[in-house]
Amino acid sequence: MARHTAGNVRFSPGSEMLLNCQWVLYMARRIPGALFLHNLVERRSLLFQLVRRDFEQRFVGSIMGWIWGLIHPLVLLASWWFVFQVCLKITLPPGEVTQNYTLFLFAGMLPWLLFSDTVQRSASSILDQSNLITKTMFPAEIIPVSVFLSSLVSHVLALVLMLAAAAVWMRHVSVFLLLLPFYMVAIGLLSVGIGWIAAGLHVFLRDTAQVLMVILTFWFWVTPIMITDQQFPRWAHVLLVINPLYYVVRAYRGVLLSSAMPDPRDVGIMFAYGAAAFVVGGLFFRHMKRGFADVL
Repeated sequence: MARHTAGNVRFSPGSEMLLNCQWVLYMARRIPGALFLHNLVERRSLLFQLVRRDFEQRFVGSIMGWIWGLIHPLVLLASWWFVFQVCLKITLPPGEVTQNYTLFLFAGMLPWLLFSDTVQRSASSILDQSNLITKTMFPAEIIPVSVFLSSLVSHVLALVLMLAAAAVWMRHVSVFLLLLPFYMVAIGLLSVGIGWIAAGLHVFLRDTAQVLMVILTFWFWVTPIMITDQQFPRWAHVLLVINPLYYVVRAYRGVLLSSAMPDPRDVGIMFAYGAAAFVVGGLFFRHMKRGFADVL
């Protein structure tokens, strides 16, 4: 049998193949995020249980259960229609994707609510699940992921209502709705990444959740949700350029309210911001969680 030598060590072809496979596995584990994805797949049943428990806790004890997830956005939509279109008669500038202000507002609020709900609830999620972290070998990084997936269920319910309203009022359904899952992934990367940072800080600095609410309030008003980007003063346009939610909101409105092909640059910028936040947040959380056991 042929043998290969490396210095004074000889390897058979079978041993060399085994070493190559082990080297590939080792390098895969060195890739940023590989270990996280491995834990996510390996603990998928645990992740599913966390998502289900989080979603059920919102409606625990209620007779109608998850149906409230449809009633809440329906009431919100009806309220906005009455206030902004019946009472205030607000109109949009020419050139917008629609002249229906209620649907314009609702389409912009959908991605924002998914993002802000994930980030806000992720901040205190580690403290809420401290019993799991301190008593078991538990991958704490999947907790903010479960918060996002739980919020995503409510988001999908509201999205169904949005699609029905657009079909009835605008008689419009776009083929580019197939891109919505990709937009949700971009929001997930961004919100989970920022959620990891907030969760890691909140364990040690209990004012983090309050500071986060202030930041999100400001962030909301520099995102063109209630108003259009045309209504921003020229000097404030830099706030739009550096705001990842601006591209997300614009992309959502594009596929929900028009038939035009989305701008590829918006999609690229969304994923660039999301990937950057995910990597930075993951590294920060991995560093901070080393001290969780001492504090929790």
